[in-house]
Amino acid sequence: MNFVSDNQAGVHESVLAALEEANSGSSPGYGEDKLTAAAEKSVSAVFETDCDVFFVTTGTAANALAMSALCPPWGAIYCHEGAHIQNDENTAVELLTGGARMVPIAGEAGKPDPQLMRAHMTTATIHGVHNARPGAISLSNVSESGTVFSPEDIAPYSALADEFRLTLHMDGARFANAVVASEASPADLTWRSGIDCLSFGLTKNGGIAAEAVVMFDQAMAEQFAFRRKRAGHLWSKQRFLAAQWLALLKNDLWLSNARHANAMAHRLAAGFKAHPCIELPWPVDANELFPVVPDHLRERFREAGLEFYDWPAQSDMTRFVTHFATDPEDIERAIEIIASKK
Repeated sequence: MNFVSDNQAGVHESVLAALEEANSGSSPGYGEDKLTAAAEKSVSAVFETDCDVFFVTTGTAANALAMSALCPPWGAIYCHEGAHIQNDENTAVELLTGGARMVPIAGEAGKPDPQLMRAHMTTATIHGVHNARPGAISLSNVSESGTVFSPEDIAPYSALADEFRLTLHMDGARFANAVVASEASPADLTWRSGIDCLSFGLTKNGGIAAEAVVMFDQAMAEQFAFRRKRAGHLWSKQRFLAAQWLALLKNDLWLSNARHANAMAHRLAAGFKAHPCIELPWPVDANELFPVVPDHLRERFREAGLEFYDWPAQSDMTRFVTHFATDPEDIERAIEIIASKK
């Protein structure tokens, strides 16, 4: 009963079949193939607008390359203090931006406080050249607390971006889960809410190396192909990346996968909520849960076969993650184990 991470899930059978089909015959390289063209068109269709799509192979590359286009080396990037780009991607963002400064902002449930963010931007603006110039805002949807931004939640950050002339980025490593949870369209969660650029990930949702940078501002996209090549993320056999996207987007498989993952998380949450010694500090919006579990219970859970992650941000906090292939029987077994341990 492995709930450590959706990265530990396998690959959807449709993706494997698409890769096998793509392996037949020869094809132009470096994204000049028909599959890449079709996949880029399919991604644009998801967002109901013309956008520039750049396939890469890791979420770190997507985020760091996106920020390199959105923020200058002398700029500041504002994000939640628990954001992935702040805590989990080494100094990739600093490297590819050429030295932009990360400015972590506190906030409840994975969402940075807009007023606190504004205060930081105001101070930096007053200090002028003596401080890092406000350059970009990055939001994670789903957040690092498992919560989801709705279009209404994004609005204050979009207003800040307009006020201070910043770019607005979204880390969408679990974007599919956010779309399903919010019941908003991909367009409403991104460019219609003021998002300039999305790091769109499907690796956690049935892919192998299915990540993309989606640019909604064509002016920002002009030089991005060179950035991707320079960073080593233009695959010579890019059709094998494109094939994954086509398989997952076909018939909205990416949303079906996310819908299952979210449903499994909500069912598991019911088991935790029923336990008198366990607290769920944040809403379970998508496919991540962060139950606060006393030490003695954690040991008993693991002895009974539950695998999960000890979350370092808070004492006694754990993280359980479900995914597209989570077996409902594993969820029911887990709930029984949770209920039986006191």
